[in-house]
Amino acid sequence: MESIRTRGLSSTGLKWIALILMVLDHIHYFFAYTGRVPEWFSMAGRLAAPLFLFCLVEGFSHTHDRRRYFMKVYAIHLLMSGLLLLMLCGLLPIRPDGFYPMNGMMTSFAILMVVFQGIDWLGEKRWGPGLAAVVLPLAWPVLASMLMGMAPALQMPLSVLGYTFLPMWNSNPDAGIGTILTGILLYGFRKNRRVQAGVFAGFTVLYYFLYPLLVFSQSPEFHWTMMFTTAYEWYGALAALLMLCYNGERGRGPKAFFYAFYPAHVYILYALSWAAYPLFAGG
Repeated sequence: MESIRTRGLSSTGLKWIALILMVLDHIHYFFAYTGRVPEWFSMAGRLAAPLFLFCLVEGFSHTHDRRRYFMKVYAIHLLMSGLLLLMLCGLLPIRPDGFYPMNGMMTSFAILMVVFQGIDWLGEKRWGPGLAAVVLPLAWPVLASMLMGMAPALQMPLSVLGYTFLPMWNSNPDAGIGTILTGILLYGFRKNRRVQAGVFAGFTVLYYFLYPLLVFSQSPEFHWTMMFTTAYEWYGALAALLMLCYNGERGRGPKAFFYAFYPAHVYILYALSWAAYPLFAGG
């Protein structure tokens, strides 16, 4: 593992931290049904996605081949979203309790990389391709929904497109609009690390704490402590502290490993949770 140096953490070091936190989160995600995995696994895991988004911003900003970088991410998106679609359609078996993995961070990455490129084109005053690259990926789910409403026969082909070749940001929980907006803010403020971290933390608290607090507080069953025990997505704001430790260096590490590990660990954990399910089904 990349160690903490006097100059801070490299991109590889941040990825290792994010990977460990992600695994903890996913252990809870896949094995929560057992009642044996502590909730803090997922609480700590809230920092993983922001750190990976931060590393995506840095990687995209400094890579020498954006097209190759995008294609690697896009290929993993196609694999995982394709499998998710097959599960949704009942063409692949799922765990006996009806659970199936909805992990899709690579979908967010693929969408964001197109938007990032659009932002750069706008900065170069290439208005046509810039606006297209920024607006179309964000508007695509809305447009698809409108087309489905006007022509129900289009629902299946548009859904297949949205889960495969033209990814939609609402196709899985990891590709929600909150994740997309977080990535855009991190990219937009990437040239000033302190401002970037501050804007990220502020948005995360606003979107995942203050807004849910206003919504949940209308329910008679709500208690403010739920924001710390149940609705704790806002814990991700703490990732800003690690972002400030970034030293601007890529660091040494097995780049291919990070690409392969994400889908591999998801399906390995899913298979293990399925294998263990009979032991806890009656509990």
